[in-house]
Amino acid sequence: MIEIRYSAEVNKARAENRPLVALESTIITHGMPYPQNLEMARDVEQVIREGGATPATIAVIEGQLCIGLDDAQLEGLAQTRGAAKLSRADMAACLATGGTGATTVAATMIGAAQAGIGVFATGGIGGVHRGAEQSFDISADLQELSRTAVTVVAAGAKAILDLSKTLEVLETLGVPVIAYGQQAFPAFWSATSAYAAPLRMDDPETIARAHVARGALGISGGQLVANPIPAAAEIPRAEIDPVIARALADARTHKIGGKDVTPYLLQRIFELTEGRSLTANIALVRNNARLGAKIACALGKIVT
Repeated sequence: MIEIRYSAEVNKARAENRPLVALESTIITHGMPYPQNLEMARDVEQVIREGGATPATIAVIEGQLCIGLDDAQLEGLAQTRGAAKLSRADMAACLATGGTGATTVAATMIGAAQAGIGVFATGGIGGVHRGAEQSFDISADLQELSRTAVTVVAAGAKAILDLSKTLEVLETLGVPVIAYGQQAFPAFWSATSAYAAPLRMDDPETIARAHVARGALGISGGQLVANPIPAAAEIPRAEIDPVIARALADARTHKIGGKDVTPYLLQRIFELTEGRSLTANIALVRNNARLGAKIACALGKIVT
């Protein structure tokens, strides 16, 4: 049996049958510099509380699957440089060896499902990397969405990826991709991309009903809710696309590969935009947390 450690706040919410929203931890350890990462983590948790739900940040700490972190754990994770970046392939190994690791989208979905949490808010999912036809670099997040029954709220896929191929793979895997309030698939820092989402829904209640209906039909996997970044915080595609191209070229020059690609690109884009990408990133995570809380509350009304 896997030992799960629930925070006091999450335990209380479970006992009272209150809605929960899962949060990942790699955005803390690998997505933002300290102390902005800690400020972001605290702020996003508070956004969820204000939305009527309870936040459950997920991580593996000293061999324990932690569902919900107290403030001391959040601060420790925000300052650590040695946390592993966990996905489906290495999450169990980290638990077995007593290690500490931050959960990616895929690993957070696994942890959320273990805890019975149906909604997870994040920044952007992983996907098909540009040049994947040579590198075969495709995030495990996509397969996880087809396997694990969690609704994931994100600002689309990270814009450093090949969005067209990412959407194609999601379609092949049978993952519902639902644009929230618009037809265009969001592109992380930008509210729209050149691609339409297969589905559109305009309210949290419909999204919650779709989550329940998939389970009732016996369909495996979750659904991706693509929530556009607020207009006031976005970096338009015309501005961010050349920056992404420069960062990708720099990654090739320095032969960055594997799990190091995404953290490198995010840091390089942060440098090239003089911090503007980080400001946008924080805004979209807060926005996704707000929507995640609404969906979790709507889901709670359906299943109780």
